[in-house]
Amino acid sequence: MNKQLDTITRRIIERSANSRQAYLQRMDEMRGDGPLRGGLSCSNLAHGFAACGEQDKQSLKLTEAANIGIVNAYNDMLSAHQPLGEFPDLIKRAAHAVGCTAQVAGGVPAMCDGVTQGTAGMELSLFSRDIIAGATAIALSHNMFDGALCLGVCDKIVPGLLIGALSFGHLPVIFAPAGPMTSGLSNKEKAAVRQLYAEGKVGREELLEAESQAYHGEGTCTFYGTANSNQMLMEVMGLHVPGAAFENPGTALREQLTVAAAERLCKITALGNAYTPMAKVVDEKCIVNAIVALLATGGSTNHAIHWIAVARTAGIIVDWQDFSELSAITPLIARVYPNGSADVNHFHAAGGTAFAIRTLLDNGLLHEDVTTVWGEGLRHYTREARLAQGRLSHVEGASASADTEVLRPADAPFAAEGGLRLLEGNLGRSVIKVSAVAAEHRVVEAPARVFSEQEELRAAFEAGELDCDVVAVVRFQGPRANGMPELHKLTPYLGVLQDRGHQVALVTDGRMSGASGKVPAAIHLSPEALEDGPIAKIRDGDVIRLDADSGALDALVPADEWRERSLSPRPGHHSDYGTGRELFAFMRRAVSGAEAGATVF
Repeated sequence: MNKQLDTITRRIIERSANSRQAYLQRMDEMRGDGPLRGGLSCSNLAHGFAACGEQDKQSLKLTEAANIGIVNAYNDMLSAHQPLGEFPDLIKRAAHAVGCTAQVAGGVPAMCDGVTQGTAGMELSLFSRDIIAGATAIALSHNMFDGALCLGVCDKIVPGLLIGALSFGHLPVIFAPAGPMTSGLSNKEKAAVRQLYAEGKVGREELLEAESQAYHGEGTCTFYGTANSNQMLMEVMGLHVPGAAFENPGTALREQLTVAAAERLCKITALGNAYTPMAKVVDEKCIVNAIVALLATGGSTNHAIHWIAVARTAGIIVDWQDFSELSAITPLIARVYPNGSADVNHFHAAGGTAFAIRTLLDNGLLHEDVTTVWGEGLRHYTREARLAQGRLSHVEGASASADTEVLRPADAPFAAEGGLRLLEGNLGRSVIKVSAVAAEHRVVEAPARVFSEQEELRAAFEAGELDCDVVAVVRFQGPRANGMPELHKLTPYLGVLQDRGHQVALVTDGRMSGASGKVPAAIHLSPEALEDGPIAKIRDGDVIRLDADSGALDALVPADEWRERSLSPRPGHHSDYGTGRELFAFMRRAVSGAEAGATVF
C-alpha cells in the first residue's frame, strides 16, 4: 500500500468518524424496520402486488424469496438510456429463473447535458442530480423490496441514483449500465470541425454532419466525459457486475451482464447467507478508490463535486485537498479523449477497467480489502466478462495493455500524477484539470476580460475583441446564481485563441465538464460571485495569474486596493424563470457551495 494513500485514507476516516457512525446507525435502524414485506399490513401488501401475475403474487405473499426494486432512468431521447427500456422485462425473467421477483419501483428523470449545453435547460442540470436522488428514495419508500437494481448511465443520473440508494443503504444495490455506442467520427475530427465552425470557416450543415457522425446510435457518447467516468467509478467501487462498464448495447454479452446483475442481487439480500448492504460496500476506502480511479484515468472534473456529495450521504467527508493530494500520488495511465485521441471503445479493447484496476492494485494505489457486490476484495474487478455457452463467465483480465498509446501500467504511465489540482489564492479555491493541458500552457498571466453570461464571451470573440492574451472571467455561474451550468460551449472559442499563440485561460465559478480540454480552466471557484466571492471584485484589465504548477490563482492587484475594492453586483439576467427555472428557485436558495458538493441535502 502506498504510504501517502494510507495516510490520506486514515485522515478521511478520522475526519468522518462521527458522521459515518451516525449514518451506519441509521442504516441499522432501517434494517430493523424492514424491508421484509411481512411487516406490511395486508392492505399495504395487497396494494403492492395488485397488478402482478398470479405467480408473482404467491411469491410476494410468502415473503420468503427476494423481490427486487428496479429504479430506471429510461427515456428514448437519450442515446445512453434508450436501451434501458428493454431491461426491466429481462431482469424480471432473470429473477423468476432463480425463484425471485422484480418490480419497477419507479423512474427517475434523465436529462442530457449534450442536448442542453449552452441553453437555459443546462441551468437545471446540476439540480437534476438531487431531484433524481429524491425520486430514487420515493421509488424505494414502499418497503416492498429486498434489494435495488439501478439503471442509469449519464452525468447527473448515476450520482443521483447513488445518493438516493445510499439513503437505503441497508439494502443491497447493484448498478447496471447500457454501455457506450460504437465508435463513429473520431473525437479529434469532431473537435476540429467545431473549432472551424467557431472561426466561421465551415457552416452549420458541415458541423451538424460531423456531430451526427460522432453521435450516431444507441449508447453513451464515446469520449471520456462524466458519463463514462461514472462507469469507471462504478467498477472500482464494486457496484457493477465486473466488466459491465463498457460493453456496447445490444450484444449477447451485454444482455448476460444484466441478467447476472439481477441474479447476483437476489443472492445478496438479507434473506440469504451473503447479505451485502450498500452501506457496507460504500465506505471510506471505497470512496478513496473511486477518486484514485478517476484521477488515474483523467476523468471528469464534475466528480470533484458529485463524489463529495455522494460521500457525504454515506457519512464520509472529503474535500478538494484530498483530491489534490491523491492526484499528486496517482499516475495518469489512460489517454482517452479529451486527454488523447482514443475513445472508450479503444480503452476497453486495450484492457479497460480490468487492466486499470489491476495495475493500480499491483502498485499499491487502490485498497484491495473492500467489500463489493461480487464478493470480498477488489481483485474480482481485475477479471473480464466473457460468454461461455451463452452464459456470463469471467476470465483473468489482461496483464499487459494491448495499446500503450491508450492505456499504460501504473509504473510506466503517461504522467506521474493524475492532473486534477487545487488552486488557491486571493480569488478563493478552485480546481483545474491539467491532464489535457500542455506544459507550456499551465502558467498564464494576462489581463482579465470579465463576463457575466457565456453568451457575452461568444459575442466578444466574434467581434474580434479577444484576439490577445486574455484570462476570460465568467462569473455569476455558481450553483446559487443559476444552477452552475457547464460552460463547455466556450471551449472552441478559447481554443482558437490559444492556437493563435495567445496566453489564454478561463476562470469561473461555473463548471466545465468531462470534456475539459487543452485550455487551462480554473473552475468551481468558491465562494461564488453571488456569495460575495472575490471573483466579483475582478475588473476588466486586472492581471490574473493562474499557475497550475504551483497551485496558485490570484488577481495581481495591490493588497490594500484589493481589500477595499467593492463587489460588482449581478447585472440583469434571466436565470430566475423560463424553461422551468422558476421551479428550482428553492434549490438555488438552499444549495451548498461547490466544495461541499453543491447539494441541497
